Amino acid sequence: MEPLERYRPIIDDFDAFLEACERPLGNAARVNTIKASVERTLEALEEEGLAYEQADWNPRVLRLETGSPGSTWTSFHGFTHGQEEVSAVPPVVLDPRPGERVWDSCAAPGGKATQIAALMGDEGTVVANDNNLGRISALRFNAERLGATSLAVTNADARNYSLNRFDFDEFDRALVDAPCTCEGTIRKNPDALDNWSEGAIASVSGVQKGILRRAIQATREGGTVVYSTCTFAPEENEAVVQHVLEEEDCRVVDFDLDLEHSPGLTEWDGDEYDASLERAARIYPHQNDTGGFFVAKLEVTA
Repeated sequence: MEPLERYRPIIDDFDAFLEACERPLGNAARVNTIKASVERTLEALEEEGLAYEQADWNPRVLRLETGSPGSTWTSFHGFTHGQEEVSAVPPVVLDPRPGERVWDSCAAPGGKATQIAALMGDEGTVVANDNNLGRISALRFNAERLGATSLAVTNADARNYSLNRFDFDEFDRALVDAPCTCEGTIRKNPDALDNWSEGAIASVSGVQKGILRRAIQATREGGTVVYSTCTFAPEENEAVVQHVLEEEDCRVVDFDLDLEHSPGLTEWDGDEYDASLERAARIYPHQNDTGGFFVAKLEVTA
């Protein structure tokens, strides 16, 4: 937990934060409305004798009393998909609409991409990309199991992603759920901090900036780009958004989120960020008994 001490100045009730990080994370799943309604899914869980609790902020997110949410009847039949509760936040913030063209730049293993397809009623085009060929099979498997027929899979580096393969030249919306140092996953991955270093943060932040810039470039004027990570480091969060604000035509916009969260930072370690970064959301483990996440919503302005 020592690396997390650097966040003491920015986290209210830091002791509660540390205590939450040391507790194992419960299991959660998302109802896949492509295959079944929330009501039908809850009936199936009750028939299976599986206890559940619906999340207050989103009735499609369920906390399950099982050690293996991927081994349930509802998962096998595609009614549910095992997904950490806060992991379901970015697609909701993206707010995709039926018929749109949406890019998930770092999509494997497909939880958020298939959630986007479900939010669109499986109407439109969801391009689920990942640069890791070894993870593409999991992405395809989940898309097929969950019945996401609007989803197309590509394998490319998102930093220089080409749209030449398509018959359109821009997306309506894009999600950048970026590779990161994963500090916020400490509750489900106790070894998440084993290889932590400020050098690792510096290295991955360069990749994050490249992917987010490409997402802004590939999205139409007036379109939406959501940037998210499962880490606490401002260098990977606010600093990355600050970079694209300076380099691309976009602005940070407000969004509603019914989970307890803290605002984004406007300064860190001597660096100052645009005041609009306060519109971002930092979700800490002790606030909702979840993992940690960062989410920012941007509008493309040119």
